[in-house]
Amino acid sequence: MTAKWEKTDANVGVLEVEVPSERFAEALDWAFKKVVKRVSVPGFRKGKVPRKLFEARFGVESLYQEAVEYLVPRAYAEAVQETGIDPVDLPHVDVVQVGVGKPLVFKATVTVKPEVHLGEYKGLELSDKPFAVTDELLQEELEQIRRGHAEIEVVEDGEVQPGDQVNIDFSGTVDGKPFEGGEAENFQLEIGSGLFVKGFEDQIVGMKPGEARDFEVTFPEDYHVKQLAGKTAAFHVVLHDIKRKKLRELNDEFVQEISDFQTVDEFVADVRKHLEERMKLEHERYLADQAVQKAVENAQVDIPDVMIRHEVEHQVQHFAQQLQMQQIPLDDYLEFTGMTREELADKFRGPAEQAVRTSLVMEAIAKAEGLEPTESEVEEELQKIADTAQLPVDRVKQLMTVRDPGLAGMRAEIRNRKTVAFLVEHGKVV
Repeated sequence: MTAKWEKTDANVGVLEVEVPSERFAEALDWAFKKVVKRVSVPGFRKGKVPRKLFEARFGVESLYQEAVEYLVPRAYAEAVQETGIDPVDLPHVDVVQVGVGKPLVFKATVTVKPEVHLGEYKGLELSDKPFAVTDELLQEELEQIRRGHAEIEVVEDGEVQPGDQVNIDFSGTVDGKPFEGGEAENFQLEIGSGLFVKGFEDQIVGMKPGEARDFEVTFPEDYHVKQLAGKTAAFHVVLHDIKRKKLRELNDEFVQEISDFQTVDEFVADVRKHLEERMKLEHERYLADQAVQKAVENAQVDIPDVMIRHEVEHQVQHFAQQLQMQQIPLDDYLEFTGMTREELADKFRGPAEQAVRTSLVMEAIAKAEGLEPTESEVEEELQKIADTAQLPVDRVKQLMTVRDPGLAGMRAEIRNRKTVAFLVEHGKVV
């Protein structure tokens, strides 16, 4: 088999493949064995029609489509490997020549991974700042722990306060007309969550159970639903009930209930230790984010639109999974926000393009600096997963290889971590 690659545009080219006639003859044999099972000829059982009789009756050309569909994907995969190109989308295939005793010739128009022109990525200036565990930060963490273990009480006689959980009915109109997603019954809302447009939750503060209230809220000029951007909506809200968190006192009894420690001092010391570990990681991430961002900004790459579209779809699916974890179907979210799937996808396009650009630049730096993961690093990563899952490492490797052939995803993650570490190590922290 011979394959020839020729670029026709920045990230597009034509892969011309010629497959020997012998292989096409083998593909015809395969196609006949498949097709003959569906053919009915008087005097013969299905699958038992002789090849010569079949071709005399239906023509050998009747096998071409099946043979081509069988052979082309295999020949294309071999040609990609032979030419060393890196496709990022399915090819558009045109068969140029097909026939008995002739080589199969086809051309595949292919979009490939773009070339990255790296700029400066060593010696980047990285600004630093303190990441210390202050008494204020420690108290905030302790308060967060108390809130996480708070008791929920129903407020029978009182008013809504920030932080309360309320059950409401609401209906909204713009220019006197209801709008999509502007109405719900028995909706659970935490005041201060920012779930609704700015100003909505503030208007509920002070309401009492059973009370109804009418008020107006103006949508921001850059609101994601174009029909509502900059418009003023009139809402009618009915409050059904109020639930409030009652914080426990931070004492030895509370500490013993929620942890393995016996005293408040022991518990606070452990919280401080974990905060220090978190601050260390945040400090490393702060420097790493700068290094990656500057390296990406300094590089030049022309990204094929198909790569961005694929990443948008990936991010939308991830977002849908996050919603599902909160038991919110994506269609319900779209209805509530008044967005279409296309508008949601548009929201992810910017982040998707940046994610693709970053991935390409990091991959190019890793290649330039020889930062590919070693087998020992892969084995070490597998061992960490095995220890966490409490499974034999061979079993973990077997399970992961099923959904990640060759552990390509793991290798890419290790390579990315090494590349980030390289950028920070060779940066100038000021």
